[in-house]
Amino acid sequence: MTPTLTPPPTEAPSAGERCDRCGAAAKVRAVLPGGGDLVFCGHHGAKYAKDLEKVAVQILRAED
Repeated sequence: MTPTLTPPPTEAPSAGERCDRCGAAAKVRAVLPGGGDLVFCGHHGAKYAKDLEKVAVQILRAED
C-alpha cells in the first residue's frame, strides 16, 4: 500500500487552531511544498515571515 498525505487546508487558520510555536490563537498558515502546513500566531508569523516566504507555496492570513 502506498502511503498518502491528506492535503492541508488551503484556507486561513480557523478560530480553534493554535500556533505551532507557542499555542496562541493561529493567524497565519504556511502551506509547504511537501504537502504539510504550519500555523503561527501573529507574533511568530511576523518573526518567521521572511523564512516562510522562501519555502512556502502559499501563505494565508486570518482576518481579525
